[in-house]
Amino acid sequence: MKQVFGLVTLLLALLSQPGFSQDTQWRGPDRSGIFPETGLLQEWPENGPEIVLKVGDLGKGYSTPVLDSEVIYLTGKEDEDDYLYAIDMAGNINYKVKYGRSWENSYPDTRSTPTIQEDRLYVISGMGEVVCINKNSGEIIWSVDAHKKYAGEFHKWGVAESPLLIDEKVIYTSGGDKTSVVAFNKMNGEEIWATESVGGARTYVSPVIYKRGNVRQILASTSDYVIGIDPETGSVSWKYYYLREKQEGVRQVTISPNSAIMKGDEIFISKGYNSYGVMLKVAEDGTSVSEKWRTEVLDTHHGHYVNVGDYIYGSNWLNNSKGNWVCLNWETGEVMYEEEWITKGPIAFADGKLYCWEERTGNFALVNPTPEKFDIISSFKIEDGSGPHWAHPYIKDGKLLLRHGEVLMVFNIKS
Repeated sequence: MKQVFGLVTLLLALLSQPGFSQDTQWRGPDRSGIFPETGLLQEWPENGPEIVLKVGDLGKGYSTPVLDSEVIYLTGKEDEDDYLYAIDMAGNINYKVKYGRSWENSYPDTRSTPTIQEDRLYVISGMGEVVCINKNSGEIIWSVDAHKKYAGEFHKWGVAESPLLIDEKVIYTSGGDKTSVVAFNKMNGEEIWATESVGGARTYVSPVIYKRGNVRQILASTSDYVIGIDPETGSVSWKYYYLREKQEGVRQVTISPNSAIMKGDEIFISKGYNSYGVMLKVAEDGTSVSEKWRTEVLDTHHGHYVNVGDYIYGSNWLNNSKGNWVCLNWETGEVMYEEEWITKGPIAFADGKLYCWEERTGNFALVNPTPEKFDIISSFKIEDGSGPHWAHPYIKDGKLLLRHGEVLMVFNIKS
Protein backbone atom coordinates (compact mmCIF):
# COMPACT_ATOMS: atom_id res chain seq x y z
CA MET A 1 0.00 0.00 0.00
CA LYS A 2 3.01 2.32 0.48
CA GLN A 3 3.48 2.04 -3.29
CA VAL A 4 -0.05 3.31 -3.89
CA PHE A 5 0.33 6.35 -1.66
CA GLY A 6 3.74 7.00 -3.23
CA LEU A 7 1.98 7.17 -6.59
CA VAL A 8 -0.16 10.10 -5.40
CA THR A 9 2.96 11.97 -4.25
CA LEU A 10 4.63 11.32 -7.60
CA LEU A 11 1.57 12.51 -9.50
CA LEU A 12 1.46 15.77 -7.55
CA ALA A 13 5.13 16.35 -8.37
CA LEU A 14 4.59 15.59 -12.05
CA LEU A 15 1.62 17.93 -12.29
CA SER A 16 3.86 20.82 -11.26
CA GLN A 17 6.15 20.25 -14.27
CA PRO A 18 5.75 21.97 -17.66
CA GLY A 19 3.71 19.94 -20.14
CA PHE A 20 1.32 18.49 -17.55
CA SER A 21 -2.05 20.20 -17.48
CA GLN A 22 -3.63 21.31 -14.23
CA ASP A 23 -6.85 22.41 -15.93
CA THR A 24 -10.22 21.27 -14.65
CA GLN A 25 -11.10 18.57 -17.14
CA TRP A 26 -12.36 15.11 -17.94
CA ARG A 27 -10.88 12.24 -15.86
CA GLY A 28 -8.76 14.52 -13.69
CA PRO A 29 -5.83 16.91 -14.04
CA ASP A 30 -3.86 14.74 -16.47
CA ARG A 31 -6.78 12.71 -17.93
CA SER A 32 -5.47 9.46 -16.47
CA GLY A 33 -8.39 8.78 -14.14
CA ILE A 34 -6.03 9.37 -11.20
CA PHE A 35 -7.33 12.12 -8.90
CA PRO A 36 -4.72 13.61 -6.52
CA GLU A 37 -7.06 13.82 -3.54
CA THR A 38 -6.11 12.81 -0.01
CA GLY A 39 -7.97 12.38 3.28
CA LEU A 40 -10.88 10.49 1.70
CA LEU A 41 -13.08 7.89 3.33
CA GLN A 42 -11.48 4.44 3.18
CA GLU A 43 -14.86 2.74 3.54
CA TRP A 44 -18.45 3.91 3.20
CA PRO A 45 -21.60 3.52 5.29
CA GLU A 46 -23.98 0.76 4.22
CA ASN A 47 -26.08 3.11 2.09
CA GLY A 48 -23.09 4.94 0.65
CA PRO A 49 -21.43 8.27 1.46
CA GLU A 50 -23.52 11.29 2.44
CA ILE A 51 -25.23 12.94 -0.53
CA VAL A 52 -24.89 16.72 -0.26
CA LEU A 53 -26.49 17.78 -3.54
CA LYS A 54 -28.91 16.34 -6.07
CA VAL A 55 -30.22 18.28 -9.07
CA GLY A 56 -32.67 16.75 -11.53
CA ASP A 57 -34.35 17.74 -14.78
CA LEU A 58 -31.07 18.60 -16.47
CA GLY A 59 -30.36 17.81 -20.09
CA LYS A 60 -29.51 14.17 -20.74
CA GLY A 61 -25.98 13.07 -21.37
CA TYR A 62 -23.07 10.75 -20.67
CA SER A 63 -20.57 13.54 -20.06
CA THR A 64 -18.83 14.03 -16.72
CA PRO A 65 -19.64 16.89 -14.31
CA VAL A 66 -16.59 18.91 -13.27
CA LEU A 67 -16.08 21.13 -10.22
CA ASP A 68 -14.26 24.45 -10.46
CA SER A 69 -14.26 27.16 -7.76
CA GLU A 70 -17.35 25.72 -6.05
CA VAL A 71 -19.35 25.66 -9.29
CA ILE A 72 -20.27 22.48 -11.15
CA TYR A 73 -20.22 22.56 -14.96
CA LEU A 74 -22.17 19.96 -16.89
CA THR A 75 -23.37 19.48 -20.47
CA GLY A 76 -26.70 17.98 -21.50
CA LYS A 77 -29.07 17.58 -24.43
CA GLU A 78 -32.42 19.37 -24.59
CA ASP A 79 -34.51 18.79 -27.70
CA GLU A 80 -31.96 18.86 -30.55
CA ASP A 81 -29.31 21.02 -28.90
CA ASP A 82 -26.39 20.72 -26.47
CA TYR A 83 -26.42 22.97 -23.39
CA LEU A 84 -23.89 23.91 -20.75
CA TYR A 85 -25.13 24.28 -17.15
CA ALA A 86 -23.33 26.13 -14.34
CA ILE A 87 -24.66 24.93 -10.98
CA ASP A 88 -23.64 26.23 -7.56
CA MET A 89 -23.24 24.03 -4.49
CA ALA A 90 -26.73 24.98 -3.31
CA GLY A 91 -28.18 23.48 -6.48
CA ASN A 92 -29.00 26.78 -8.16
CA ILE A 93 -28.48 26.96 -11.92
CA ASN A 94 -26.41 30.10 -12.40
CA TYR A 95 -26.95 29.88 -16.15
CA LYS A 96 -27.49 27.50 -19.01
CA VAL A 97 -26.33 28.24 -22.53
CA LYS A 98 -26.90 26.48 -25.84
CA TYR A 99 -23.54 25.90 -27.51
CA GLY A 100 -24.30 23.67 -30.50
CA ARG A 101 -26.28 20.89 -32.12
CA SER A 102 -26.53 17.47 -30.54
CA TRP A 103 -25.59 14.33 -32.39
CA GLU A 104 -28.74 13.36 -34.28
CA ASN A 105 -28.53 9.58 -34.63
CA SER A 106 -27.68 6.61 -32.39
CA TYR A 107 -27.14 7.58 -28.69
CA PRO A 108 -27.62 11.33 -29.21
CA ASP A 109 -27.15 12.49 -25.60
CA THR A 110 -24.14 14.73 -24.90
CA ARG A 111 -20.71 13.21 -24.20
CA SER A 112 -18.29 16.15 -24.23
CA THR A 113 -17.01 17.17 -20.79
CA PRO A 114 -16.00 20.85 -20.38
CA THR A 115 -12.33 21.77 -20.03
CA ILE A 116 -11.77 24.87 -17.88
CA GLN A 117 -8.77 27.19 -17.77
CA GLU A 118 -8.90 30.43 -15.78
CA ASP A 119 -12.17 32.17 -16.78
CA ARG A 120 -12.65 30.25 -20.05
CA LEU A 121 -14.42 26.98 -20.68
CA TYR A 122 -14.11 24.82 -23.81
CA VAL A 123 -16.51 22.21 -25.10
CA ILE A 124 -17.39 20.36 -28.33
CA SER A 125 -20.94 19.76 -29.56
CA GLY A 126 -22.17 16.40 -30.79
CA MET A 127 -21.97 17.72 -34.35
CA GLY A 128 -18.40 18.97 -34.08
CA GLU A 129 -18.65 22.64 -33.10
CA VAL A 130 -15.70 23.76 -30.95
CA VAL A 131 -16.82 26.46 -28.51
CA CYS A 132 -15.17 28.76 -25.96
CA ILE A 133 -17.43 30.14 -23.21
CA ASN A 134 -16.88 32.61 -20.39
CA LYS A 135 -17.26 30.33 -17.39
CA ASN A 136 -18.59 33.10 -15.14
CA SER A 137 -21.25 34.60 -17.39
CA GLY A 138 -22.02 31.84 -19.91
CA GLU A 139 -21.27 34.22 -22.80
CA ILE A 140 -19.91 32.48 -25.91
CA ILE A 141 -16.50 33.99 -26.70
CA TRP A 142 -15.93 32.15 -29.98
CA SER A 143 -17.27 29.16 -31.89
CA VAL A 144 -15.98 27.22 -34.90
CA ASP A 145 -18.03 24.69 -36.86
CA ALA A 146 -14.95 22.51 -37.13
CA HIS A 147 -16.69 19.47 -38.58
CA LYS A 148 -17.95 21.49 -41.53
CA LYS A 149 -14.81 23.60 -41.95
CA TYR A 150 -12.46 20.61 -42.09
CA ALA A 151 -14.75 18.16 -43.88
CA GLY A 152 -14.62 15.82 -40.91
CA GLU A 153 -15.79 12.23 -41.02
CA PHE A 154 -18.31 11.02 -38.46
CA HIS A 155 -18.23 7.53 -37.03
CA LYS A 156 -21.42 5.80 -35.83
CA TRP A 157 -21.95 7.91 -32.69
CA GLY A 158 -20.83 11.39 -33.67
CA VAL A 159 -18.49 13.37 -31.40
CA ALA A 160 -17.63 12.19 -27.89
CA GLU A 161 -14.42 14.16 -27.43
CA SER A 162 -13.55 16.43 -24.52
CA PRO A 163 -11.20 19.21 -25.71
CA LEU A 164 -7.55 19.14 -24.72
CA LEU A 165 -5.64 22.34 -23.95
CA ILE A 166 -1.89 22.51 -24.44
CA ASP A 167 0.05 25.79 -24.40
CA GLU A 168 -2.05 28.32 -26.36
CA LYS A 169 -3.93 25.61 -28.25
CA VAL A 170 -7.26 23.79 -28.16
CA ILE A 171 -7.00 20.35 -29.76
CA TYR A 172 -9.80 18.84 -31.85
CA THR A 173 -9.99 15.54 -33.75
CA SER A 174 -11.56 15.90 -37.18
CA GLY A 175 -10.89 12.65 -39.01
CA GLY A 176 -11.50 12.36 -42.74
CA ASP A 177 -9.42 13.03 -45.83
CA LYS A 178 -8.52 16.68 -45.22
CA THR A 179 -6.87 16.47 -41.79
CA SER A 180 -6.93 14.25 -38.72
CA VAL A 181 -6.32 16.72 -35.86
CA VAL A 182 -6.57 20.52 -35.65
CA ALA A 183 -5.19 23.05 -33.14
CA PHE A 184 -7.10 26.29 -32.55
CA ASN A 185 -5.89 29.39 -30.74
CA LYS A 186 -7.56 29.15 -27.35
CA MET A 187 -8.21 32.91 -27.20
CA ASN A 188 -9.85 33.53 -30.59
CA GLY A 189 -10.50 30.17 -32.29
CA GLU A 190 -8.17 30.80 -35.22
CA GLU A 191 -6.36 27.81 -36.72
CA ILE A 192 -2.76 27.35 -35.57
CA TRP A 193 -2.11 24.11 -37.42
CA ALA A 194 -3.85 21.13 -38.98
CA THR A 195 -2.14 17.76 -39.33
CA GLU A 196 -1.95 15.69 -42.46
CA SER A 197 -4.73 13.12 -42.76
CA VAL A 198 -3.42 9.77 -41.58
CA GLY A 199 -6.68 8.09 -42.61
CA GLY A 200 -9.78 7.03 -40.77
CA ALA A 201 -12.88 8.66 -39.33
CA ARG A 202 -12.93 10.55 -36.06
CA THR A 203 -13.50 8.17 -33.23
CA TYR A 204 -14.40 8.77 -29.58
CA VAL A 205 -10.98 9.29 -27.99
CA SER A 206 -10.12 12.46 -26.08
CA PRO A 207 -6.45 13.35 -26.76
CA VAL A 208 -3.86 13.32 -23.97
CA ILE A 209 -0.34 14.70 -23.47
CA TYR A 210 2.72 12.43 -23.49
CA LYS A 211 5.92 13.82 -22.00
CA ARG A 212 9.28 12.17 -21.37
CA GLY A 213 12.56 14.05 -21.29
CA ASN A 214 12.59 16.49 -24.20
CA VAL A 215 9.83 14.65 -26.05
CA ARG A 216 6.34 16.09 -25.73
CA GLN A 217 3.49 14.90 -27.94
CA ILE A 218 -0.26 14.95 -28.29
CA LEU A 219 -1.65 11.41 -28.43
CA ALA A 220 -4.79 11.24 -30.54
CA SER A 221 -6.69 8.57 -32.45
CA THR A 222 -8.69 8.02 -35.60
CA SER A 223 -10.68 4.88 -36.36
CA ASP A 224 -7.54 3.38 -37.93
CA TYR A 225 -4.55 4.86 -36.08
CA VAL A 226 -3.09 6.05 -32.81
CA ILE A 227 -0.84 9.02 -33.57
CA GLY A 228 1.80 11.11 -31.80
CA ILE A 229 1.77 14.78 -32.81
CA ASP A 230 4.33 17.54 -32.24
CA PRO A 231 2.29 20.21 -30.38
CA GLU A 232 4.41 23.05 -31.79
CA THR A 233 4.09 22.25 -35.50
CA GLY A 234 1.29 19.73 -35.89
CA SER A 235 3.59 17.27 -37.65
CA VAL A 236 2.82 13.58 -37.09
CA SER A 237 5.84 12.10 -35.29
CA TRP A 238 4.57 8.51 -35.50
CA LYS A 239 1.45 6.51 -36.23
CA TYR A 240 0.41 3.06 -35.08
CA TYR A 241 -2.05 1.12 -37.22
CA TYR A 242 -4.59 -0.04 -34.64
CA LEU A 243 -6.49 -2.67 -36.58
CA ARG A 244 -6.02 -6.42 -36.66
CA GLU A 245 -4.36 -8.00 -39.63
CA LYS A 246 -7.13 -8.88 -42.06
CA GLN A 247 -8.25 -12.44 -41.45
CA GLU A 248 -11.30 -14.28 -42.72
CA GLY A 249 -14.02 -14.24 -40.09
CA VAL A 250 -12.19 -11.76 -37.84
CA ARG A 251 -13.95 -8.45 -37.27
CA GLN A 252 -12.03 -5.24 -37.95
CA VAL A 253 -12.79 -3.02 -34.95
CA THR A 254 -12.67 0.65 -35.96
CA ILE A 255 -14.25 1.95 -32.75
CA SER A 256 -11.70 3.49 -30.35
CA PRO A 257 -13.36 4.95 -27.23
CA ASN A 258 -10.48 5.01 -24.70
CA SER A 259 -7.61 7.46 -24.22
CA ALA A 260 -4.07 6.24 -23.63
CA ILE A 261 -2.42 5.99 -20.22
CA MET A 262 1.35 6.38 -19.86
CA LYS A 263 4.31 5.53 -17.67
CA GLY A 264 7.89 6.34 -18.63
CA ASP A 265 8.34 5.59 -22.33
CA GLU A 266 5.34 3.26 -22.49
CA ILE A 267 1.73 3.83 -23.58
CA PHE A 268 -1.23 1.50 -23.02
CA ILE A 269 -4.42 1.78 -25.02
CA SER A 270 -7.39 -0.53 -25.47
CA LYS A 271 -10.68 -0.73 -27.32
CA GLY A 272 -13.58 -3.14 -26.92
CA TYR A 273 -15.55 -5.48 -29.16
CA ASN A 274 -13.02 -8.34 -28.97
CA SER A 275 -10.19 -6.16 -30.19
CA TYR A 276 -6.85 -6.21 -28.41
CA GLY A 277 -5.24 -3.89 -25.90
CA VAL A 278 -1.64 -2.98 -26.62
CA MET A 279 1.41 -1.69 -24.75
CA LEU A 280 3.48 0.57 -27.00
CA LYS A 281 7.06 1.64 -26.37
CA VAL A 282 8.05 5.10 -27.64
CA ALA A 283 11.51 5.50 -29.17
CA GLU A 284 13.90 7.76 -27.27
CA ASP A 285 13.67 10.46 -29.95
CA GLY A 286 9.87 10.17 -30.11
CA THR A 287 9.75 9.35 -33.84
CA SER A 288 8.42 5.79 -33.66
CA VAL A 289 6.70 3.24 -31.45
CA SER A 290 6.96 -0.53 -31.16
CA GLU A 291 4.66 -3.14 -29.65
CA LYS A 292 5.77 -4.52 -26.30
CA TRP A 293 2.81 -6.81 -25.70
CA ARG A 294 -0.84 -7.34 -26.57
CA THR A 295 -3.73 -8.49 -24.42
CA GLU A 296 -6.90 -10.20 -25.57
CA VAL A 297 -8.41 -9.93 -22.07
CA LEU A 298 -8.57 -6.18 -21.36
CA ASP A 299 -10.57 -5.02 -24.37
CA THR A 300 -12.19 -2.11 -22.55
CA HIS A 301 -15.50 -0.93 -23.99
CA HIS A 302 -15.58 2.77 -22.98
CA GLY A 303 -15.09 2.85 -19.21
CA HIS A 304 -11.34 3.40 -19.49
CA TYR A 305 -8.67 1.99 -17.14
CA VAL A 306 -6.12 3.26 -14.62
CA ASN A 307 -2.48 2.52 -13.80
CA VAL A 308 -1.80 2.04 -10.09
CA GLY A 309 1.74 0.96 -9.21
CA ASP A 310 2.74 -1.99 -11.39
CA TYR A 311 -0.77 -2.79 -12.58
CA ILE A 312 -3.56 -1.75 -14.93
CA TYR A 313 -7.14 -1.97 -13.67
CA GLY A 314 -10.30 -1.78 -15.77
CA SER A 315 -13.16 -3.81 -17.21
CA ASN A 316 -13.48 -5.72 -20.46
CA TRP A 317 -16.09 -6.35 -23.14
CA LEU A 318 -17.87 -9.69 -23.42
CA ASN A 319 -20.83 -8.20 -25.23
CA ASN A 320 -22.55 -4.80 -25.22
CA SER A 321 -24.23 -5.49 -21.89
CA LYS A 322 -21.64 -7.68 -20.17
CA GLY A 323 -18.01 -7.45 -19.06
CA ASN A 324 -15.69 -8.52 -16.25
CA TRP A 325 -13.21 -6.59 -14.09
CA VAL A 326 -9.56 -7.13 -14.89
CA CYS A 327 -6.07 -6.51 -13.49
CA LEU A 328 -2.99 -6.75 -15.74
CA ASN A 329 0.69 -6.54 -14.97
CA TRP A 330 1.98 -3.33 -16.60
CA GLU A 331 5.36 -4.82 -17.49
CA THR A 332 4.25 -8.13 -19.01
CA GLY A 333 0.51 -7.94 -19.71
CA GLU A 334 -0.02 -11.00 -17.49
CA VAL A 335 -3.62 -11.35 -16.33
CA MET A 336 -3.61 -11.11 -12.54
CA TYR A 337 -7.37 -11.56 -12.34
CA GLU A 338 -10.53 -11.45 -14.44
CA GLU A 339 -13.56 -11.44 -12.17
CA GLU A 340 -17.29 -11.00 -12.57
CA TRP A 341 -19.04 -8.15 -10.74
CA ILE A 342 -22.43 -7.46 -12.33
CA THR A 343 -20.95 -5.92 -15.50
CA LYS A 344 -18.34 -3.52 -16.93
CA GLY A 345 -18.21 0.25 -16.44
CA PRO A 346 -16.17 3.40 -15.69
CA ILE A 347 -13.23 3.39 -13.27
CA ALA A 348 -11.18 6.02 -11.41
CA PHE A 349 -8.62 6.13 -8.58
CA ALA A 350 -8.06 8.42 -5.59
CA ASP A 351 -6.33 8.21 -2.20
CA GLY A 352 -5.41 4.54 -2.43
CA LYS A 353 -8.72 3.22 -3.72
CA LEU A 354 -10.42 2.35 -7.01
CA TYR A 355 -13.87 3.79 -7.75
CA CYS A 356 -15.83 1.39 -9.99
CA TRP A 357 -19.30 1.95 -11.43
CA GLU A 358 -21.07 -0.87 -13.19
CA GLU A 359 -23.08 0.52 -16.05
CA ARG A 360 -26.20 -1.63 -16.12
CA THR A 361 -27.84 -1.29 -12.70
CA GLY A 362 -25.76 1.51 -11.19
CA ASN A 363 -23.87 -0.18 -8.35
CA PHE A 364 -20.90 1.94 -7.33
CA ALA A 365 -17.99 0.35 -5.43
CA LEU A 366 -14.91 1.35 -3.47
CA VAL A 367 -12.27 -1.27 -4.30
CA ASN A 368 -8.81 -2.12 -3.00
CA PRO A 369 -6.21 -1.92 -5.81
CA THR A 370 -4.67 -5.33 -5.29
CA PRO A 371 -3.58 -7.74 -8.05
CA GLU A 372 -4.88 -10.67 -6.02
CA LYS A 373 -8.62 -10.15 -6.52
CA PHE A 374 -11.40 -7.65 -7.24
CA ASP A 375 -11.62 -6.65 -3.59
CA ILE A 376 -14.78 -4.61 -2.88
CA ILE A 377 -14.68 -2.66 0.39
CA SER A 378 -18.03 -0.86 0.16
CA SER A 379 -20.76 -0.31 -2.41
CA PHE A 380 -24.09 1.40 -2.90
CA LYS A 381 -26.56 1.77 -5.74
CA ILE A 382 -27.41 4.87 -7.74
CA GLU A 383 -31.21 4.91 -8.00
CA ASP A 384 -31.80 8.34 -9.57
CA GLY A 385 -31.64 9.19 -13.26
CA SER A 386 -32.19 7.14 -16.39
CA GLY A 387 -30.27 5.32 -19.08
CA PRO A 388 -26.94 3.48 -18.83
CA HIS A 389 -24.43 4.57 -16.20
CA TRP A 390 -21.73 5.70 -18.63
CA ALA A 391 -20.61 9.05 -17.21
CA HIS A 392 -17.18 8.85 -15.56
CA PRO A 393 -16.75 9.66 -11.85
CA TYR A 394 -15.14 12.98 -10.92
CA ILE A 395 -13.41 13.57 -7.57
CA LYS A 396 -12.34 16.95 -6.21
CA ASP A 397 -12.31 18.86 -2.91
CA GLY A 398 -13.42 15.80 -0.97
CA LYS A 399 -16.48 15.38 -3.18
CA LEU A 400 -17.55 12.62 -5.56
CA LEU A 401 -19.54 13.91 -8.54
CA LEU A 402 -21.74 11.47 -10.42
CA ARG A 403 -24.12 12.02 -13.29
CA HIS A 404 -26.81 9.60 -14.40
CA GLY A 405 -28.81 10.80 -17.36
CA GLU A 406 -30.66 13.96 -16.34
CA VAL A 407 -29.60 13.86 -12.67
CA LEU A 408 -26.46 15.28 -11.01
CA MET A 409 -25.40 13.94 -7.61
CA VAL A 410 -22.62 15.09 -5.27
CA PHE A 411 -21.38 12.99 -2.35
CA ASN A 412 -19.16 13.96 0.57
CA ILE A 413 -16.28 11.44 0.66
CA LYS A 414 -13.95 13.43 2.93
CA SER A 415 -12.92 11.46 6.01
